[in-house]
Amino acid sequence: MTSAIASDRRRENRAEQLESLRRRMAVLSGKASGGIGVDDPLPESEARLALPQWLADALPVALPRGTVAVLSGARSLLLGVVAAVTAAGGNAAIVGQPDIGLLAAVEMGADLSRIAVIPDAGTDPVEVAAVLVDGMDLVVLGLGGRRVPQTRARAVVARARNRGCTLLVTDGEWQGAPTRLAARVCGYELTAGGRPGFGRIGRVRLQVGGVCAGRTVGRARTG
Repeated sequence: MTSAIASDRRRENRAEQLESLRRRMAVLSGKASGGIGVDDPLPESEARLALPQWLADALPVALPRGTVAVLSGARSLLLGVVAAVTAAGGNAAIVGQPDIGLLAAVEMGADLSRIAVIPDAGTDPVEVAAVLVDGMDLVVLGLGGRRVPQTRARAVVARARNRGCTLLVTDGEWQGAPTRLAARVCGYELTAGGRPGFGRIGRVRLQVGGVCAGRTVGRARTG
């Protein structure tokens, strides 16, 4: 009996947390919290996700807002996108990544006042991300090794498309994602005056490959 009561309370607390999150997102977005409606199309100037310039130049097509992309490998790629979006005036949420390096994002130009971090999203981070798309331009979702089936993925993507929010997925499998990028570190640059093997790392060079909207991404490098 005690176990059943505790379980009920956990469900109630979970529901209350999600409802609070929905209210906060409604305030951010200026939209009603009930139901999902189809919003007016975004102006052309706002229809594309802000990206680091080197990445935008390397992709075969622009990455539109309201889509989903799976990122793997070096985390600098992910942080670079967060930095670009917030520096351009957008809002970003990072879900299920307690060890995310926000200092590195700031050094890339990120605006911390525009970043919400939910390090522990509980047993269903996908549900939390689905709520956050209502008020964010970018949601980064760490799946913690989970696999999201295509039926559920489609429902979340439809919501993100209607809200003009881009979803970046890491640390798991998101079926049906049209864009998949993998990054690896290919070198470092030291700050001025550094000797080989000594000094502070000023920049990390990345190689990025994968597919974007079904088209191959060449081995793009940061400048």
